[in-house]
Amino acid sequence: MKHLITAAALALLALPAQAQDKMSVMLDWFVNPDHGPLIIAQELGYFEEAGLEVEMISPADPNDPPKMVAAGRVNLAISYQPQLHLSLHNGLPLTRVGTLVSTPLTCLVTLADGPIQEMTDLKGRKVGFAVAGVQEVMLNAMLAYHDMAPTDVEQINVGWAISPALMSGQVDAVIGAFRNFELNQLEIEGSEGRCFFPEEEGIPAYDELIYVANPETMDRDMLARFLTATERGASFIINNSEKAWEIFSSTSSELQTELNARAWVDTWPRFATRPAAMDAGRYARFEAFLAAGGATEGGIAVDVLTTDVTAP
Repeated sequence: MKHLITAAALALLALPAQAQDKMSVMLDWFVNPDHGPLIIAQELGYFEEAGLEVEMISPADPNDPPKMVAAGRVNLAISYQPQLHLSLHNGLPLTRVGTLVSTPLTCLVTLADGPIQEMTDLKGRKVGFAVAGVQEVMLNAMLAYHDMAPTDVEQINVGWAISPALMSGQVDAVIGAFRNFELNQLEIEGSEGRCFFPEEEGIPAYDELIYVANPETMDRDMLARFLTATERGASFIINNSEKAWEIFSSTSSELQTELNARAWVDTWPRFATRPAAMDAGRYARFEAFLAAGGATEGGIAVDVLTTDVTAP
């Protein structure tokens, strides 16, 4: 019997390694602590164990990810829940299949010692944004909450340079700044920022970072395995945040900065530990909110906005 077992084991070893499914994921930005579960899943072999070979791609333009996945150029993209609603109303074939960061991170940031002490102080001022469409809609809603019109401020696309535009005085405020990054960056540069939180300024709570796919072409089984691997990555981070930071930051010298170290501490508690899970009410409320504000016509059903790829 011992000889038979040994022979069987040797036969198994002689078999070729199981092929990995190649999968491309376009990030929303360059690699940073927001992407912790993906990097940890990659480094600890969770993707490989799920039968996946994952390529992560940083976009040249922050507006590109939903367009690229809708066009079939990538299998999956990281986007924002508000952007998903707007993209669907613009005719892009998209659906949310998972969540990466389950709480809002976006905020409207001003300098604490600057002229903007209250939202109403924005009247007649310049506000910068990075992602066209979605951030303009959010800014307009925050202004409306304080009885101001979009024309009461000058909106300027500052691209990637959110903090520099604010610190240099190019703009008086920025929308789309992440509270886990820009506030830390300002402090490191010797300035203090003030954050006006959208969820406290008339905007319903939403999932900040989500995974979106093209429902017409997506491979449900592959995406389900991806979500399982990133769930394992998020769980490892929650249970071992300091060790996870060591692993994460070791992947690139560019990540080994004071800003990223601070951002990691502010980010990891917000990772979705059940990325496939979905709050239907949250998506229905945000769709109704956009319609009520005149940003969209509304009417997109939750089962179109989101898809459970883990369901049989």
